Amino acid sequence: MPEERFCLDCGTVLHGRSDKKFCDDQCRNNYNNQLNSDSYNLVRNINNTLKRNRRIMEELNPSGKTKTTRKKLLGKGFDFDYITSIYQTKTGSTYNFCYEYGYLLLDNDEILLVKREEKDV
Repeated sequence: MPEERFCLDCGTVLHGRSDKKFCDDQCRNNYNNQLNSDSYNLVRNINNTLKRNRRIMEELNPSGKTKTTRKKLLGKGFDFDYITSIYQTKTGSTYNFCYEYGYLLLDNDEILLVKREEKDV
């Protein structure tokens, strides 16, 4: 006599194919959504932080190059822990970028905001 099989989501007894894992599409979707929700939430939260950082720099830097303060960035919700790339100049200056907008830490909590211009190929 074959062993009884149960739905991986709700636990009801399965009937039909021997390789069936779920009783219906709703249980299959619910199981897979629960399985992936933690990793998706992490990625979504990081992407939202990066987009917010970019939006803040875009708002404070309409001309493509300007100075601001660390306090002003933090007041708008900027998170210095999240960047997409780092650019090191020949003189040793380090620019941190969120997509095409970047910043350089200066003295006295001042920050230089820049926008990387795309070069025509």
